[in-house]
Parts: sequence; C-alpha cells; structure tokens
Amino acid sequence: MTDFDMKITAELVRDLLKDQHPDLAGLPIREVAGGWGNQMWRVGDELAVRMPRTEEAPDLLRKECRWLPVLAPRLPLPVPTPVRIGEPSARFPRPWAVMTWVPGEPLDCTTISRGNHAADALAGFLRALHAEAPAEAPASLDRGGHPKKCTDGFENFLQAIDPGGFTADTPAVRAVWDDAVAAPEWEGPPVWLHGDLHPANVVVTDGTLSGVIDFDSMFAGDPAWDLAAAWLLLPAGVASRFFDTYAQADEAAIRRARGLAAVKCLFLILMGQNGDRGLPGGKPNWGPVGRAALDRVLKGV
Repeated sequence: MTDFDMKITAELVRDLLKDQHPDLAGLPIREVAGGWGNQMWRVGDELAVRMPRTEEAPDLLRKECRWLPVLAPRLPLPVPTPVRIGEPSARFPRPWAVMTWVPGEPLDCTTISRGNHAADALAGFLRALHAEAPAEAPASLDRGGHPKKCTDGFENFLQAIDPGGFTADTPAVRAVWDDAVAAPEWEGPPVWLHGDLHPANVVVTDGTLSGVIDFDSMFAGDPAWDLAAAWLLLPAGVASRFFDTYAQADEAAIRRARGLAAVKCLFLILMGQNGDRGLPGGKPNWGPVGRAALDRVLKGV
C-alpha cells in the first residue's frame, strides 16, 4: 500500500471514530496541512487523528504509542501523547491513533523572536529527555551513532544539492563535517532522543518554543543528534546560551552536534529544491529555513 492507494477523507475519519470511539465522532474534524508519513486530522480543539500513509508509518506509530506515555510526564514542553488507539479494519487496514494536539505554529512557517527564552526552553527540554534509555528502547539503523558512520549520507546530500549559489560554501561545510568526524565518540550510555528535531517538528507561540511534535523517529543514542537543534531551531547568537543552560555537553559533543546540524541543513536545502521543482516529497519552504540554519552552523553561532 503506497501513499496513493487510499484517499483519506474527513468522512473516513468520522466513520472510523463512529466504529471504534463513538464518543469522539461528534466533534468537528478538519485536515491539518503537511505531514509526511502520517496524515493528520484535528478532532475538536484538543485532539488529532494520525493516519499512517506510508509503508513504514504503522510501525513508527506503534513505537510512539508505546513510548510517549513513558516520556511525556517528565518533559517540560507539551508533546503529543496517545489517548486512543484505532485498530485496523476493513475500512482502513492500518492502525491509527488519537493523540493530544499540541497548539502552536510550526517553526518552518514562522520565526522565533525571543531567542534567549527559546534557548532555555530547548535546553530544559533536552536535559529532561536525555535520560539513560532502557535496554528495550528502540534503536535506529542509520542514526544515533558517531558522525563517521554517516559519511555516505553527508556526501550524498552535498552532491545532490544544486550547486548554484552553494559551491562557495562547500569547503566550509566539509570543514565542519570533518571536524565532527574527528571528534571523540560518545562514551556514555545511549540516551533517549527525539531524533528528528528540525523546524517542522517544533511549534512556536508568542515568539518562543511551545511544543515538540513528531516523535516517530525516537531512538536511543548519542545526544549530539538532538543537540544539533541549537543551530537548526534557534536564531543566531543564542547557541552558546543553549549549551550553557544544557550544561551536559563537552567540547566533543558540540563538535559532533555541529557536524550533524550541517547534514540536517543539507537535507532541508535539498527538500526545498525538490519542492521548487515540484518533485514528490519536496518542501519549498524548507530551502530558506535550511539555508539560514546552515549560515548559523558555519558561523558557529
């Protein structure tokens, strides 16, 4: 079943709720723009239905439903947590879930104006999240380890980007990446990670971070994978405040995080270019966001 095998409509969502959670079926239902592996529908003011639409999305949804209730109570920012589980049926042959709705505007559609506040909020969130993970915590096949294990991904992204307006930055990007690859490895135990902190996966209210969403990539590993958010999410000039507040990252972790931030910026730029070309999965507004973040990475601010 691909993204296009079944059209997900408000009528389908309402029918599924009537069948399995009838007490919610009378609430207003409206589609949420965006999304990648899941299509989202608001249900009333406080809930949302997540409907998997890619092959891997059901397993990722099950992972969220298993672990978010464990993590959410200790996190200082709102995150989506499951309140109902939808079972596969003849109407929709995949599991689905009703989650709490995290209000705010995605950062890829707005900006942070209260930089210091956002730096403190992000640092506090990651300090709380980055606890030692249990042995049964999920792992990632392609993320969570040292940057030296991801050199193919770095090269692929760098080579795939349209060189127009970017070639002059290539040596500087390579220098940041090479420094991350040369940094000492994480010697602590694997910690809980969001795993995919970029501007579309956090929300902003009143100019500062107000929630973190989309935990389907969560896994255990090196905290540097999340610390890259210091450059990906925060405005220029507050990365040092973030690391001071986080207070658990040594120089090696910061070097690894900066290199991983560079890779994530390349991905955002590439998705922006794909969107400009009208390619499937492209996100036109990610290009400028990725470019601005890469400028912060290269300047180290």
